[in-house]
Amino acid sequence: MYHKTGDASTERSNPWNDPIPNERAVRGGHPWVYGQEVTSSEGLCTEGGIADVYSHKGRWLGAGFYNSTSKIRVRILSRNANDRYDEAYWRRKVEWAIQYRKTVMGKDFPASRMIFGEADGFPGFTADLFGDVLVTEVLCLGMDRIKEQIYTALRACLAQEGITLRALYERSDSALRDKEGLEKYCGFWSAPGLETGPECYADIRENGLSIRVDCVGGQKTGFFLDQKYNRLAAARLAPGKHILDCFTHTGAFALNCAYAGAASVTAVDISADALESAKKNAELNGLSIDFVQADVFDYLTAALKENRKVWDYIILDPPAFTKSSATVASAYKGYKDINYRAMRLLPRGGYLATCSCSHFMTENLFRQMVKEAADDAGVSLRQIEARQQSPDHPILVGVPETDYLKFFLYQVV
Repeated sequence: MYHKTGDASTERSNPWNDPIPNERAVRGGHPWVYGQEVTSSEGLCTEGGIADVYSHKGRWLGAGFYNSTSKIRVRILSRNANDRYDEAYWRRKVEWAIQYRKTVMGKDFPASRMIFGEADGFPGFTADLFGDVLVTEVLCLGMDRIKEQIYTALRACLAQEGITLRALYERSDSALRDKEGLEKYCGFWSAPGLETGPECYADIRENGLSIRVDCVGGQKTGFFLDQKYNRLAAARLAPGKHILDCFTHTGAFALNCAYAGAASVTAVDISADALESAKKNAELNGLSIDFVQADVFDYLTAALKENRKVWDYIILDPPAFTKSSATVASAYKGYKDINYRAMRLLPRGGYLATCSCSHFMTENLFRQMVKEAADDAGVSLRQIEARQQSPDHPILVGVPETDYLKFFLYQVV
């Protein structure tokens, strides 16, 4: 089937800032062709099968998974006309992905993201390794149809690295599955030698800590690996500090800071289940942390009203406040509100760690928000460090959607 990209506007990021970015984006390496960009088509293509993509001038731009149901009509896999998308192709891609993690993660390889979707050439596919358990998410029709091949390849390639999988659990329960015409699904991959059951826990090490991951009941794939080195950076400032960790979820920032020698750590989250998991990991490491179940916005507001300025280090790691360009303005306000309150609670000389995990909240926009919050709070900030996601979540040049995590360390001066 032949597709030709047109000039309709989309939500895809437009780094060129011109009125006809779509074909240019694809030629520049972006792997998505939206339905409204297709101006003509020829031949037949199986849903979830391979389609060729051509420019309006007839230049071949690549081939990828086709889905007429999805807003993303074609997810480009390759720009090499000689590629054949057989079992050998996918085995080779898995090997490359694993070797990359082995190189960039070193000793942390056993607790890393093995496949990061488009950044590895596996559109809509995620695979996180937690020791001897692999947890996956599949959000693309084409990948869903060949996932058995991918699972087989992952198991074999990890075995070559000395990791024998105990279980493989798929958590494909995102609403994005609906947009691909896929039913939500969660379950174990049943294969000889692999465990299946109602529960699955995995034990990993992070920055010297022992962490037990709930692979079935936890959020997303069970644990957020992308902040691993940001947590280490935050922990370097922790010795002797009185710390408030907001949106602590399963407590990873709090655990790292307590382990590093913080004088005290208070960890706040609205989820009772997440806090229960955090408490268990604190006990596992013999750490004393005060866990509080509360809405962070309400908690910070109450602390300001009571003039409860007992912390000299505040960490803000909220969930994504925006998942589309339509809600960026309201997200901006949410980020500004919590940062403003944190800055008001900190003494001069105090420290702030703040981040966003939404690619729609760009770095420039986030920096602008921090500056406005500081102005409103009547404080000045000194930047200590600016960071992104860990390298097992690689950023693909030309694909802004893969560049999503912003992490900043500041001192109030």
